[in-house]
Amino acid sequence: MAPSTKPGENMLWGGRFTGLVQGGHPGQHRLRPGQHQGGILTEDEFAKIEQGLKDVMKEWETDSFKIVPGVDEDIHTANERRLGEIIGKDVAGKLHTGRSRNEQVACDMRMWLRDRLREIEGYLRAQPIRWSHWMLSYGLAFAADLERLRETIKRVNKSPLGCGALAGNPFGIDRDMMAAELGFDGLLWNSMGGVADRDFVAEMLSWSSMLMIHISRWAEDLIIYSTAEFGFVRLADAYSTGSSLMPQKKNPDSLELLRGKSGRVVGREVGFKMTLKGLASTYNKDLQESWEPMLDTVKSVADSIRIAEGVLATLETRPDRMKASLDPFMLATDLADYLVRKGVPFRETHHISGHYEQLREVDARFEPDVAACFDYEKSVEMRSAKGGTSKECVFEQIRVLNKMLEAEA
Repeated sequence: MAPSTKPGENMLWGGRFTGLVQGGHPGQHRLRPGQHQGGILTEDEFAKIEQGLKDVMKEWETDSFKIVPGVDEDIHTANERRLGEIIGKDVAGKLHTGRSRNEQVACDMRMWLRDRLREIEGYLRAQPIRWSHWMLSYGLAFAADLERLRETIKRVNKSPLGCGALAGNPFGIDRDMMAAELGFDGLLWNSMGGVADRDFVAEMLSWSSMLMIHISRWAEDLIIYSTAEFGFVRLADAYSTGSSLMPQKKNPDSLELLRGKSGRVVGREVGFKMTLKGLASTYNKDLQESWEPMLDTVKSVADSIRIAEGVLATLETRPDRMKASLDPFMLATDLADYLVRKGVPFRETHHISGHYEQLREVDARFEPDVAACFDYEKSVEMRSAKGGTSKECVFEQIRVLNKMLEAEA
């Protein structure tokens, strides 16, 4: 059975038009000649159904479609009922031949989710800037999320049409042709699995959890960096609010909301997987529980990415405050590295370098050139192995990041 969602909502766009006997989306493609030759429709009937569905689509687009309470059980019966009013019930009645609402619902979900994930793919872009290594740590994490998203889309984009309610289709339909017409990359090969499979929703939820964990950690860092104690960054007014108690204070509301949304998304994933784990083969009514987490998570993720992009695009960095926070104690490791180059065992250097205020008294191997260690810029530049903090390493990471973003889905 199809879910009891109100007909006409955007999530069921695919469901409005996937009922043609030989498949196709009349808003996207003109079906090729011969696609009505499964022996069920004449060429004239095919033309009437195609035109009729286009007329139905226009009514949805103009918000003029009238839902009939008590008659329209779901989006599929609503479309079929209206099609019959437009072209006649005798022809429209053939629309559902060889179709099961189980497979139609699964197809609707995959088409809707495929299109939404492709939109999210367009949102998910890293924006590295020159306070660099921290930014790139998240930029590369988000780029890896983008790679995982592209892999997820490949598995979402498989067609269940032709699987029937569970045992397949008896009318010799061309499943490959229908899949191609609807923009799918291939087929689900087992009819029982095809109508019951919601792994594509679970995988999307898992991917979303990973992304939102990264966004949450990024937001937490910026919340800390924006505090008065650090003051490394300042949020734009559009992404923060004033404090009723302290007028000079800015509350990082946008970042706190992003951090909070991550818990919601992770919870959706866990909850849905608990639904899946105990289901028997083929379609079970429990699978209606896939709709709400799918819809809510897609919206939460899409909104969160755009908010994060807005925060980053309007963020004011304060390099003077960053420089003021530098402390010579941060260079203890550089002193240890200095001693390693003098031949001191690495484990011993950590004890010695912790007492560098009286360097010569601690160890005679400290020579006048040790003064070069007390240079923050040099300290950063010394980390020149791939993935390090030197400028060349940062530029290399940016090049790697750009390649990841440019890679085809």
